[in-house]
Amino acid sequence: MEGEKKGKDDGKSPKKPEGKEEGAQGAQGGQTGGAIDALAAGLSNYFSSAVKLDDAEKVLSEVSFEGVAKYLKSDKCTNIITMAGAGISTSAGIPDFRSPGSGLYDNLQKYNLPDPMAIFNIQYFTENPEPFCHLAKELWPGHFKPTPCHYFVKQLHDKGKLLRHYTQNIDTLEHYTGLPADKIVEAHGTFRTSHCLKCAKEFSQDWIKEKIFAEETPTCDAEGCAGLVKPDIVFFGEKLPDRFFSCVKEDFEKCDLLIILGTSLSVQPFASLTGRVPTKTPRLYINLDKGNTDVDPFMMLLMGGGSTLNFDEEGNYRDVFKKATCDEGCYSLSELVGWGKDLRKTVESEHKRLDAEIATDKQKTNATKGASK
Repeated sequence: MEGEKKGKDDGKSPKKPEGKEEGAQGAQGGQTGGAIDALAAGLSNYFSSAVKLDDAEKVLSEVSFEGVAKYLKSDKCTNIITMAGAGISTSAGIPDFRSPGSGLYDNLQKYNLPDPMAIFNIQYFTENPEPFCHLAKELWPGHFKPTPCHYFVKQLHDKGKLLRHYTQNIDTLEHYTGLPADKIVEAHGTFRTSHCLKCAKEFSQDWIKEKIFAEETPTCDAEGCAGLVKPDIVFFGEKLPDRFFSCVKEDFEKCDLLIILGTSLSVQPFASLTGRVPTKTPRLYINLDKGNTDVDPFMMLLMGGGSTLNFDEEGNYRDVFKKATCDEGCYSLSELVGWGKDLRKTVESEHKRLDAEIATDKQKTNATKGASK
């Protein structure tokens, strides 16, 4: 969920929490216990990268897209982390948040929101859940097919090279590729489970889907509760999942190649993860533009990171920018490594299978509607 919130002092509109950057839900609440350790690690990494930059091990034979492909193909590259944003899902028909005209935030007028970001604000949701429920119906997982980029991430897993896939997205498309759940970190939560905001009872994806598609406000069925039930996606004003922070601490020091896909690197603390990998680790960024590479230094340190992306800096020895859509970039990289034919074959066969499943599901839905009339 990208963008800044524009709170109004009318007592009803959602307000931006003081002292927080956009989307920085995870740097609060339950995460304070590890903040000091992270900051200490960040300072250590920062000074290490600043002082020993000239002595850093140069892993890439050449600082280019082709150099990354050569390294990816080698036996030295076995712990890849992928970081993904909305750009990996746009070719599936899911809008991103920021693109002028086509982005999600530019097309929410029909909900009469006080502010576009209100639809993902926890305070506003508790007061008026209907707009989010209507949007959730439009964006519900299962109506879309994974993109070639999603299948490329699965290909990295199949080749034994993927350490973990970190995503800002809530569309769950990674799961539809067959990528194991333990390989996925959904930084902004998931539709796969839901909880009552009052008593914390858990509900299944099928349960809340039935409520949302029936255009009913999902309320808890526990005796004496009747609280509002919300999918476990992270709204503005909520902390990120605990698993995000535990996996970050475990994974990033092991990372030997970081691939960043389709994110503007504007949302914290996710964006600061780019600096958490070791100073020798190559970083490939596939996107239509170079995004926000000037990360807030304090946030970078708080997340235990070292240096920002330095594509154009003199002495750059590891950062590569590939201007392309995520699908184009992943296809090109897969081709260079020698996996391109297999990736295209997988995408074609899986899309055919999913098309058949979607058609069957629609037939069942239409039959149910007809029987209820």
